[in-house]
Amino acid sequence: MKPHHHFILHKPHGYLSQFVYEKKRPKKKLGELYDFPEGTMAIGRLDEDSEGLLLLTTDGMMSEIIRSKTIEKEYLAQVDGIITPQAVETLKKGVEIGFKGIRYTTKPCESEIITQLPASIGEGRKIRDERHGPTSWVSVTLTEGKFRQVRKMTAAVGFPTLRLVRIRIGSIALHHLKAGEVLEVPHFEIPE
Repeated sequence: MKPHHHFILHKPHGYLSQFVYEKKRPKKKLGELYDFPEGTMAIGRLDEDSEGLLLLTTDGMMSEIIRSKTIEKEYLAQVDGIITPQAVETLKKGVEIGFKGIRYTTKPCESEIITQLPASIGEGRKIRDERHGPTSWVSVTLTEGKFRQVRKMTAAVGFPTLRLVRIRIGSIALHHLKAGEVLEVPHFEIPE
């Protein structure tokens, strides 16, 4: 039996969380960042506009464990406007979003206003200049992962997401990986 490979990646903005894309418009894919072995898959996804921690593996069972509803995923969202404590409390309780054409109420989560950004997220791309109004940052930690969920949640409380960075999955954190950097590890340390 061949050994499995496991990777930690800081996915930059503008890349798809996949290796194959067969639509007409060319897109940047993960295989352009590193020579991953055949059979490597992303564990969960980050949309093209999102950045941050992405785990990849050749082990389908590991993918199932990490995508389970027991593993926390933490995101930092730069939002339009100065997010209020009331909006953060609403996020914590769960908000109604659209998912696959139906209304869905998100599970309770952890959320807080962020005043000091971790160095690990880097400067990122310039969202806009000060003339277009203020922005602020909020942390959202989930155990579920619906399509564009964090973006839909912040919009539901009146603060649309401008930049989204996943900084942690379980006990694995983005730390000091630079955008586009890949680290191969012998295994993932994920608490049960």
